[in-house]
Amino acid sequence: MGDLLVSLYDPGLERLGQRTERTDLTIRPVLAPERHIVVAWIQRHFSENWASEAAIAIGRQPSSCLIALSNGQLVGFACYDAIARGFFGPTGVAEASRGQGIGAALLHRTLLAMKAMGYAYAVIGDPGPARFYIDAVGAIEIPVSGKGIYADMLRTPRPAVVT
Repeated sequence: MGDLLVSLYDPGLERLGQRTERTDLTIRPVLAPERHIVVAWIQRHFSENWASEAAIAIGRQPSSCLIALSNGQLVGFACYDAIARGFFGPTGVAEASRGQGIGAALLHRTLLAMKAMGYAYAVIGDPGPARFYIDAVGAIEIPVSGKGIYADMLRTPRPAVVT
């Protein structure tokens, strides 16, 4: 599936917030001195590429990378304006914490932050779980073929397999 588009003025965004309210979860922007901790965590749990994007988002003023904390422990993150202006992502939740609504809560808070910055729409580039975004916030597919902004991205070469 191609990139997705989300209206930040759709009533579904408010409904998502009501469904994801949790008193035991803190979602907030990353502070500059936490950058190394968050980037290392993302690299360990997800990928170097996502860690690179998060580092850019954390360096923005205000930070455009939000983290989810449960009992003081980092359990998830979501960025915007990392790969391009108006883009949501990357985002991820630690494997042990999935299925608890943390991803939906991060999505809600990040989209609200984008709306507060003046965006009317958000692009979700190369979404993994497209159905999640369609169901959660009424995202629609942008009818463009290919990988969009990621098409010509440099990739780390895979090591040769010795047999």
